[in-house]
Amino acid sequence: MKFSSKPHIFSPKPEDAPKEVEAEDESTLIKTVGWISAGLGAVALGLFIGREMRQRYKFNRRTPYDFYAHSGDEQDVDFGIGI
Repeated sequence: MKFSSKPHIFSPKPEDAPKEVEAEDESTLIKTVGWISAGLGAVALGLFIGREMRQRYKFNRRTPYDFYAHSGDEQDVDFGIGI
């Protein structure tokens, strides 16, 4: 990267700017976006796997009370007999 003695912060880019610098900036941006998306994918996968493992752990360690906790909670079911 070349530095000039005059700062060109608010002026448009000079037309004689090398294309390599622009390509390098785009490559860096693409790499950054790729790493961020890979990281978010890993986090999502970890959350999903952790949730499944926790559900299976809790399911395998049920108490007898858990088996019968909701017995009798059914609503009155009519079998199509209308009056």
